[in-house]
Amino acid sequence: MGNAFKKVVQRVSLYAGVGGMFTLLVMMLLTTFDVIGRKFFSLPIPGSYELSKYMLAVFVLLGIAYTQQMEGHVSINLVVARMPLRTQLVIDSIVTLLGLFIFSLIIWGGWVETVLTMQAGTVSDMLYIPVFPFKFLVSLGAFLVCLELLLKVITSVTEAVKKRSPGKGVIA
Repeated sequence: MGNAFKKVVQRVSLYAGVGGMFTLLVMMLLTTFDVIGRKFFSLPIPGSYELSKYMLAVFVLLGIAYTQQMEGHVSINLVVARMPLRTQLVIDSIVTLLGLFIFSLIIWGGWVETVLTMQAGTVSDMLYIPVFPFKFLVSLGAFLVCLELLLKVITSVTEAVKKRSPGKGVIA
């Protein structure tokens, strides 16, 4: 059961990350064509700034869980690296639980904002794109990060009990 849950969470995070990467590619192409059209033909793409803003949000919010899965977030452990292994794992678990709490608050706040903007019918200024799907992505991205953090807590606690070495990480 635990291994199947881990595989599902990792696969969903991977697909979300791929969706974010695809969005980044589209955003780069849009920006390139907008600059070329503006510079050489005096014909900018209407709403390109607005679209880029929304695509950037999609890219970041869908990619954050995959980055967590790959342990790609920057961490500095000058002091913790000198502590005993079990202490390192306990501190890692506490910090991860704190992150889980913070991202849980982000899920809640994103959901409240989603409901409010949906009820208000808020749309973007130029292209009249509904805003609520992008507000919902805040909750979705934070939820995926919470799943990844939950997996990390389970792994850290398991390693602390078994006294194994922690996983890889980015040390700066």
